[in-house]
Amino acid sequence: MLGLQFETETSWAEIAKDNLQQILTDHAFLEQKAASNAVSLIINYSEETKLVQAMSEIAIEEMEHFKMVHDFMVKRGMVLGRGQKNDYVIQLQKFFKKTGDRLEALIQRLLVAALIEARSCERFKVFSENMEDEELSTFYKDLMISEANHYTTFLGFAREYEDREIVDKMWSSLLEFEAEMMRNRGTEAKVHG
Repeated sequence: MLGLQFETETSWAEIAKDNLQQILTDHAFLEQKAASNAVSLIINYSEETKLVQAMSEIAIEEMEHFKMVHDFMVKRGMVLGRGQKNDYVIQLQKFFKKTGDRLEALIQRLLVAALIEARSCERFKVFSENMEDEELSTFYKDLMISEANHYTTFLGFAREYEDREIVDKMWSSLLEFEAEMMRNRGTEAKVHG
């Protein structure tokens, strides 16, 4: 369904479970960054009414997710740690060559956002299925569904703005790049680590 070309090993879930505060802190800040990305798309492409409406919903939902993760942490006696750079996202953003073409830049941003959501969805699935903690398992299973919806929204918009064949070629190249990148990951208690 997600088209990812590399599957996360269950060993990553073990690392994440053993470093729960770290994974939750990373996750909380990812939700915040996802909300910021949606707001940025609204600001930069304000003339695209359908996009603005969809990004408004995503921004609100991502901030709700941030609050949910933070509330979960507080309930468990944890304190939100400091945000850290996400080298996964930084590498994905460098994949496409910078362009002065607004439409092309939009499509690139939409595809990167779709992939981040797809990988988050896949990681949340692995995490939820390898968790003895029922509350945490259910929590991540519910979030997984939301991430899948965001993935399809971003990819769907990219395909609306450009010829499907062109977008799918760009998407395929990005998926290949990400799969190669993921082969060296899975060792940190981070959503994309």
